[in-house]
Amino acid sequence: MSPTETVFDAVESRDTTKVAALDIGSNSFHLVVARINAGSVQILHRLKEKVRLAAGLSDDNVLSDEAIERGLKMLGLVAESLRGFEPDSVRIVATHTLRKAVNAKAFINAARTILPYPIEIISGVEEARLIYQGVAHTNHSDGRRLVADIGGGSTEFVIGEGFDPLVCRSLQMGCVSFTKRFFAHGELKSKAFNRAITAAKQELEMIENHYRRLGWTQCIGTSGTIKTLFTLAQRDKKNGHVQPVTLKSLRHLAKTFIEAGHVDNLTMPEISEDRRGVIAGGLAILIGIFESLDIDGLIYSPAALREGVLYQMEDEMKHSDIRERTAKSLATRYDVDTIQANMVLTTSLNLFDQASQGWKFKSRDFRAMLGWAALLHEVGLQINSRGVQRHSAYILANVDMPGFTQEQQELLSTLVRFHRKKIKIQEVPEFQLYDTAAVKRLIAIMRLGALLNIKRQEAFLPDIQVTTSKQKLTLQFPQNWLDGRPILSADLQQEKQYWKVLGLELDIIDA
Repeated sequence: MSPTETVFDAVESRDTTKVAALDIGSNSFHLVVARINAGSVQILHRLKEKVRLAAGLSDDNVLSDEAIERGLKMLGLVAESLRGFEPDSVRIVATHTLRKAVNAKAFINAARTILPYPIEIISGVEEARLIYQGVAHTNHSDGRRLVADIGGGSTEFVIGEGFDPLVCRSLQMGCVSFTKRFFAHGELKSKAFNRAITAAKQELEMIENHYRRLGWTQCIGTSGTIKTLFTLAQRDKKNGHVQPVTLKSLRHLAKTFIEAGHVDNLTMPEISEDRRGVIAGGLAILIGIFESLDIDGLIYSPAALREGVLYQMEDEMKHSDIRERTAKSLATRYDVDTIQANMVLTTSLNLFDQASQGWKFKSRDFRAMLGWAALLHEVGLQINSRGVQRHSAYILANVDMPGFTQEQQELLSTLVRFHRKKIKIQEVPEFQLYDTAAVKRLIAIMRLGALLNIKRQEAFLPDIQVTTSKQKLTLQFPQNWLDGRPILSADLQQEKQYWKVLGLELDIIDA
């Protein structure tokens, strides 16, 4: 046997975890496969394909059959790369176009037949936060930094320091949508550029004062659009050194584009064929960003959303959950009674764990979502104690919640909305990732967790036994315990009636 065949025999192997992140963007789909080794994320494989979902989005926010077909075709290629991956090791996030598309469910349902992994539609703010995490983990910087990412349908802006994002925003402008709007026929005219730049600055009016007050020491751009523009801006650097993009260099690029007259004449090798059709919209947006935010110079970072997703997965594997910080922030902001919240949490999770033996909740999200709902179900008390369930649900549906996807946030809002009083079954939404029957059961458990702690007394509840059958849950109390608590007993009898609209039966045993 040769030395090369035995040289590694005595080398100890470390435990590694293989993970993958797929970014379903408005312009491109990006897959990144990596391994997590000793706390380090090591990129193994990348796959990128222009799909241009945003180009298939109508003015009525209907995604065309052609765009859906392009997306599904790409997912077929992704499925090959993900063969053999465990469900917990893959995360798929979708951004602006699927956020906007009224028929996003049609795409996601079709995707289920191709990929056995859930697709999460994330909010613009969550997208911005994850982009920042990707940049922060791969670019060292002292002081505050501004990160901008021009996507196909939206542009994200984050100011952060170290690994902590301070403010995140997502604006409704992207290279695909701006190209459709201002350069639809490929003509590159001065008036079109001016109109596009003005439109970008109008969008930026919402954030410019706040961002400029916060300030930054470094500006970083991500995404393929900014990469292309960054590379183009280096073409005339005689010393060969890479330098930050400036407003002057971007204006010079715009002049070059206008002189070319049409996107077909943008034959610079730095512009790929599939980027050529949308680069003008991206350039106009970037000029608008520079002018509105008074940026001196911008450097490029290849890390973006998918890398941020990978690092988020790595953090979660170390049990550091951004959602904990979100929940704590909301509890502080809305002055939550944390003692009561923890009592409801303890009871709800105890009931869930016992009920799970028969009800078999399949989603790994359910226990965590029930827990977050229990902790935050009274945030609406800040508005009014009357109708607290409606106020709490509204807050959780509309507040920025870093770490939660849109569906997770909607599930939280739903659980809180129906944690007490009558259940309007027609208002329980249909979810893509969660089975409707399971959601109804989760609502039932959440209601019991809140009801059993209605007296707001610590150490009040006895040991309660739970058994379940297909559509039935039985609570067994110690013998005669409810006899001395007639009001709670009456509340539980009323709860039986509320459960009927869920298609569930509640049985109470006090013996």
